[in-house]
Parts: sequence; structure tokens; C-alpha cells
Amino acid sequence: MNMKQIFFHRMRVLMSLLLLLSGLSLMANSAYAASAAEIDTEVELALEKLYVTAPAAVELSKVAKGILVFPDVIKAGLIIGGQYGDGGLVLDGKIVDYYNTVAASYGLQAGAQSFGFAMFLMTDEALDYLKKSNGWEVGIGPTIVIMDEGAAKSLTTSTAKEDIYAFIFGQKGLMAGIGLQGSKITKIHPDK
Repeated sequence: MNMKQIFFHRMRVLMSLLLLLSGLSLMANSAYAASAAEIDTEVELALEKLYVTAPAAVELSKVAKGILVFPDVIKAGLIIGGQYGDGGLVLDGKIVDYYNTVAASYGLQAGAQSFGFAMFLMTDEALDYLKKSNGWEVGIGPTIVIMDEGAAKSLTTSTAKEDIYAFIFGQKGLMAGIGLQGSKITKIHPDK
């Protein structure tokens, strides 16, 4: 094979894998779509667990305009990877809307894990951006700071100046590198 043939062969393989991943995501969404009641319960439990382990999250919750919580995101990959999870938007202590998060990735990766994350929307603009976007890709739009243990210790409500603060929690499984960049967040309408 010459270089041109090798290139087109690799592109066909990559496109086939991406189509397969997209198909699996759609099947997962239709095969098991969590009900609103299930999402409500999982979101409430996830926030309770987060608040026990991250005092900064408790403080941010007091001034946040909204909290977008994804209690259980599944990530798996072998060269080609993907992640999926359902969640809810909490306003004034009540879940008012439902969302899913989906991401695909390519690169050196192998394994599977689950984790959750909560995004504290600190400004009206960030909340409006979420509500008005038809599929928000994380990394485009409001600024997001991923909180680690060190950053969380020094954060106070008076030093919180970014649009969104995200806490990742409950990591289980064997796979390195959790990131939210490139995740697409889309509003859903689960069954009651």
C-alpha cells in the first residue's frame, strides 16, 4: 500500500469506530433511559456525598445560581473511548430540568470507570447559557474551573470569580484522566 491508501484506510477505520461509538451511545440512551424519579434520587444522594467530602462545595451551593449534577457517568475506552451520564439541574433546592452528558475521545486509553460531577453555575449568564444552548460543549462558553483538593481548600465565596466551578467525585474503576473538556451537555425529557 502506498501512503495515500494507508491514510484512507485509517480514516475509514476511524470513521467506522466513531459511527459504532455513536450508535452505542444512542442505543444506551434508548435501551436504558432513567426516569425523572431515578435521576432525582441519584442527584440528591450525589450532592449529599459531595457535601460531606468537599466543604467548598457547600459554601458555593449557598451562592450558586444553579447546580448541574451528573451522579454517575460511565467512561470506557480502548483507543476509542466514550462517556455517558444523566443528571439534573438544581435551582433553589429543586431539580427543574434534566440533562445528559456525552463525550467521545481518541488516543492512548484503556479501561473503564464511573464517576460523578457537579457544576456550580455562579452567574446568571452561565445559567442562561446552559438553558438556551441546544447542546452545550464544555470548553466553549462560560469559563469552568475544575476543583481539586488544593484549590478547594483556598476557595471562598468571596474569592469565587469564575462562571462555573466543577467538582469530580466518586471515581471507581481503572482508567486514568478524567476531564470534562469536550463533553456535550444536552437537555433531555425523561419519563416521570
